[in-house]
Amino acid sequence: MKNLDELRRIRDEVRKSMELRSGGNRGRITVCMGTCGIAAGARDTMKAVMDALEQADITDIAVTAAGCAGYCDREPMLEVEMETGGAVRYGNVDAAAAERIVREHIVGGQVLTDLVF
Repeated sequence: MKNLDELRRIRDEVRKSMELRSGGNRGRITVCMGTCGIAAGARDTMKAVMDALEQADITDIAVTAAGCAGYCDREPMLEVEMETGGAVRYGNVDAAAAERIVREHIVGGQVLTDLVF
């Protein structure tokens, strides 16, 4: 850190990240982050989810991590649970697919059947 302004910027970034991770009650996105998921790119998927939510100014969706779901061949995987519907599990979710899920499922309310597993 070089100065007080930089410390404030870091504080604001951490607060924003914590808001995205805790979210509200409307829904939750859980990214599988077991070793198989991480090896398949789950960190990039998690980052893409967080970035897409931030760009869309969505703060009422919690973002969490889970371990291996047992379907290593479908990694990276994530699950979307919305308050008004059941859980939907998506497989082979790269960064582009994560952005689509936020745009079409979270914002638009449409399940992406081509990614559902």
